[in-house]
Amino acid sequence: MPRPCPMNLTQTRTARPGFQASRKRSFQARMQQSIRWTSGNNKNKIKPETFLKYLKEEGFFPVKHFLLTLFFFCILPMLFFAGGEKACAAGDNVAEAANPCSASSPSALLSLLDRPTFSDSACAAPLGHAVLELGFMHASVRGEGGGTADNYPEAELRFGLPGSNEFKILAPDYNSQRAGVPEEATSGLSATAIGFKHELGYTGKWLGSVEAILTLPSGNDAFGSRGPGATFNAIAACSLTDQIGLSFQLGVSSQTDPVSQGGGRFTSFNQFFTATWDPAERLQFYGEFYGQTKTASDEGSGYNFDGGIQYLVFRWWEVDAEEGVRLTGSLGGFTHYYGAGMGFLF
Repeated sequence: MPRPCPMNLTQTRTARPGFQASRKRSFQARMQQSIRWTSGNNKNKIKPETFLKYLKEEGFFPVKHFLLTLFFFCILPMLFFAGGEKACAAGDNVAEAANPCSASSPSALLSLLDRPTFSDSACAAPLGHAVLELGFMHASVRGEGGGTADNYPEAELRFGLPGSNEFKILAPDYNSQRAGVPEEATSGLSATAIGFKHELGYTGKWLGSVEAILTLPSGNDAFGSRGPGATFNAIAACSLTDQIGLSFQLGVSSQTDPVSQGGGRFTSFNQFFTATWDPAERLQFYGEFYGQTKTASDEGSGYNFDGGIQYLVFRWWEVDAEEGVRLTGSLGGFTHYYGAGMGFLF
């Protein structure tokens, strides 16, 4: 049975060259203006129309976008996989099909890993197991004078929970960048994030999941996140043949720029498409196209392409190498990059 594409959706793994942007007042400060303190009962009341106005100005998940996201990322996938399970039960030639996310599969780790792609795996970590991922990336930075940037350890730790669920921790990365004219060196930690994924089900050809990721206001002024952020994703993987698989991920996110870049908030719709080829049980090649409708509060869309190779040394240890290039926009802030990493199943 072919494996769904291993994927990895993280925050932008290299920082764009620094730029100045008009600072917005903090969301908390603006919300404070909508609070009316009543005397005698010590309760604060928020005017609904003012609250919605501030949400719209801040760009934090407009209502119509939220409703569309709820339908496409939650309701529709649940209906699809519910129907798929009924088809399996009816004997649609996929009854008793083995779940590629099961830890008992000899090559399960290639299906479970989020890395080395920027999108995430459709698999949740198996109950009673944990998945650890580590990586390093070296990039050529865009902008006047160019430059280079290094990013590591790209650590992600995922824990399997009951009910085909998982909890993940995306640890902060250390970034070191040398760019600009004259060349300046900048370094620091990116933001920390936590996430939750629910695996919807497996029909023999299709595998799907939904996830939510919360970015904490953390990291330093150059590479961190000024305020909290949130991302919601729907992920589906399908098996075309015993060796070829496809994966799709759609997401919506609300994030803030680092303090040094103005700290502005922006909302983006994110798309990922990945194809994999498994010439042998321990070997996998992949190619990925991905993009965002906004890459910063004062930037437009950006799209990139990356590809690489994964090798399963043991059933519990994977190694990989990757290369990526910019197509349009400023997603990631690089012209191209090289990376390597590994994953472990415990």
